[in-house]
Amino acid sequence: MSLNEAVFLFFAALIAGALNAVAGGGSFISFPSLLFTGIAPIAANATNTAALWPGTAASAAAYWRELRHPRVRKLLGILLIVGFAGGVIGAHILLRTPQTTFMKMVPWLLLGATLLFVASRRITAWARNQGEDSHGKRALFALALLMDFFIAVYVGYFGAGAGILMLAMLALLDVESIHAMNGMKALLVTAVNTVALVIFVRARIIVWPDAIVMLIGAAGGGYAGAYWAQKVNPALVRKIVIAIGFGMAAYFFVKQYA
Repeated sequence: MSLNEAVFLFFAALIAGALNAVAGGGSFISFPSLLFTGIAPIAANATNTAALWPGTAASAAAYWRELRHPRVRKLLGILLIVGFAGGVIGAHILLRTPQTTFMKMVPWLLLGATLLFVASRRITAWARNQGEDSHGKRALFALALLMDFFIAVYVGYFGAGAGILMLAMLALLDVESIHAMNGMKALLVTAVNTVALVIFVRARIIVWPDAIVMLIGAAGGGYAGAYWAQKVNPALVRKIVIAIGFGMAAYFFVKQYA
């Protein structure tokens, strides 16, 4: 790795870490950056997981106050258990299959998740209107757990844009604060990536020199991004999330199908 490549990867990870802290999608910067330096796709994906892990962990730490709410902690318990299982499956799928087919699904996943997030307020209002209807609330919770599992599989397999998917899933659980949602998203993605990272380390497919340079940048960008995200208007954060989601979906539609 040359000095120019090291500087390039550091700043790519810095931006990616900050983007992940605000709304997700940092891998759309960091993953292509690794490919640009000549790393093979599967190795680049595993290296990207290692590089961005400290950034998402730092983001979760920055949102710690938001995660101390009793209801949030209760929800996180079951979501983490389901996420661990999905992450293991996704990481093993990556090690056994090429990325080409799944990559073609990425723009569709991102578009669907963004549209769901756009409608999340109506979904939340509907959930609140269920009143004492415990059956309706259980159905929403079951749907959220199912989404959590498949999102975790996706995170373990590829993971780009997983923040958008996580936020859409959390909208089903009637989490009111956008900052609490961002904190839960950061912690869940960190936990799932931890499981996947252990599997990738054991498989010896991570390019460590590149990963180390990028994780330093991602950690700084992740903490700074989380700090500033909590200072802005929640409505603005929501608009940023939606804009990033549509932008990423459009980019990958062009890349995969043009």
